[in-house]
Amino acid sequence: MGQMGQFLPLLLMFVVVYFLMIRPQQQKAKKEKEFEAALKVGDKIITKSGIHGKIAELYEDSVVVETMAGKIKMERSAISLELSQKANAAK
Repeated sequence: MGQMGQFLPLLLMFVVVYFLMIRPQQQKAKKEKEFEAALKVGDKIITKSGIHGKIAELYEDSVVVETMAGKIKMERSAISLELSQKANAAK
């Protein structure tokens, strides 16, 4: 019981860190992967760098985004889940 009492605070601290930091980060990454997989031609998006556009073409790991300045090819991971959802909800 003495040794168990010594490790209990450390174990409790790990559990708290897991539920407050690690698990939410994993859930956010899972949502972003699902969002990237669900993209389709014609979706209005905003990239993480703030570029607004509409998806013109889809490839396995990249997309072609049509903007006011022309077309830009970029990685799917560059598209922001939060910003794109806010922009589509506002319209």
